Amino acid sequence: MIVRIMGEGQVRVAESHLPGLNRLDDELLAEIEGGDHEGFRKTLGALLDAVRSAGEPLPDDALQPSGLILPAADATLEEVKAMLKDDGLIPG
Repeated sequence: MIVRIMGEGQVRVAESHLPGLNRLDDELLAEIEGGDHEGFRKTLGALLDAVRSAGEPLPDDALQPSGLILPAADATLEEVKAMLKDDGLIPG
């Protein structure tokens, strides 16, 4: 799956990493719904770090359709809340 982190670029992440990413996404969703700004900041950082470490960066000139778009590391809780779907940022 191609994942875009806003403001950073794209990475290719193997489908085998999705369950771990979904766990972080579920935690992030709960923190957003509960208004836990500190937890949100920590979990968003952990989610983005997990994508970066699991993924293979694509060259800047290799634009491919992204299956998933994640917010930038400095996104606010309110900005991420506006990006959410029913099951969080990551489907599944």
